[in-house]
Amino acid sequence: MRKNVCISSYNHTRKIQKGIIHVQASFNNTIVIITDVRGWVISCSSTSTCGFKGIRRETPFAAQTITGNVIRIISDQGMQQAEIMINGPDLGRDVALRVIRRISILLIRDVTPMPHNGCR
Repeated sequence: MRKNVCISSYNHTRKIQKGIIHVQASFNNTIVIITDVRGWVISCSSTSTCGFKGIRRETPFAAQTITGNVIRIISDQGMQQAEIMINGPDLGRDVALRVIRRISILLIRDVTPMPHNGCR
């Protein structure tokens, strides 16, 4: 009798030297996505996936918790250098930067869209 076995290509641990950390901090949520240089997602987390519900998702503590979880995952995979792309106006962006300091930072770029003229 033959068993149905799912063969995954991620059975081995990946060794990633350099990556890009995307922090998207809105007024209602904070999302942290970590990709490698080519753009493949390595790890991602948001405040709702870590168990924060309702108004607690907006707090800086929630942003600190999810950033710490993601940084722990990528440090286990061997990432040592990172570029940071920050998007959004919330306080979670500052707290996320403080947590990310554990990894050597190559570049911090604020990619928050700014209106040129605005609506009429």
